[in-house]
Amino acid sequence: MTPPPVLPRPAPPAPPGDEPRIPLRSHLRHIGALSRRSLLHIRQNPESMTDALLMPVVLTVLFVFVFGGAIGGGSRVRYTAFLVPGLMVILGMTIAMAVGTGVNADFRTGLMDRFRAMPVARSSVLIAKVVVETGRMLVALAVLLTVAALLGFDVAGHWAGLLAAIGLTTVFGTSLIWIFMLLGLTLRSAQAIQGLSVLVLTPLQFASSVFVPPDTMPGWLESFTRINPLTHMADAARGLALGEGPVAGPVLWTLVWSAALTAVTAPLALAKFAAKT
Repeated sequence: MTPPPVLPRPAPPAPPGDEPRIPLRSHLRHIGALSRRSLLHIRQNPESMTDALLMPVVLTVLFVFVFGGAIGGGSRVRYTAFLVPGLMVILGMTIAMAVGTGVNADFRTGLMDRFRAMPVARSSVLIAKVVVETGRMLVALAVLLTVAALLGFDVAGHWAGLLAAIGLTTVFGTSLIWIFMLLGLTLRSAQAIQGLSVLVLTPLQFASSVFVPPDTMPGWLESFTRINPLTHMADAARGLALGEGPVAGPVLWTLVWSAALTAVTAPLALAKFAAKT
């Protein structure tokens, strides 16, 4: 009598939260597909681009015409030159802030349940969001520079420096995206995310060189301003785009801050997302 065949034992189930190893090519394909999906969503809902298209106009016009005459020594053109590189930082932060509430809303509306049922790497969902939001950030920067040019902003031939400033702002803004994405995955409501973001970012924005030179501040506040990462980014953008002030130090510190923030928050966000899905 022939003995029955010996069947291989089934592999033990993967621990909760683990995902099968996916080849790099497939991972990139998943990121591309999810990015295209987000772009199609923007095309169907163009109002989702309101912040990227209108915020640069509102901020530039508001600060130039309300504060430019007083802060710029009576010259709005001079204050525009000082302000615009700082607004590049603020726009990167504004776009990044919207990511946190968006991720939180995706969980509340059940969208992430659909992604969980799809055969895609979990990390590709977050990376695709970073890619799309970085694109929205570039659109906002383009609108800002267009409006600024109409108001007299002139880089005086420093076009390569301006492109470098845009690239550096994008790198710094991407590191902020991971922070707000982690907040969106951790906090329970969009209101909590917005409240905490405003509470933390408002002092960082105004206690920096974004809107005014730090040497006009009290000594204790100026000391904090000098170590504020927004000051490093704003000074780096001014040095690159206008050729004014130091460049190497602010650029180096901006890259250090960007790398440190990404190294800390990106793994935490990916682990939190894997645990929730």
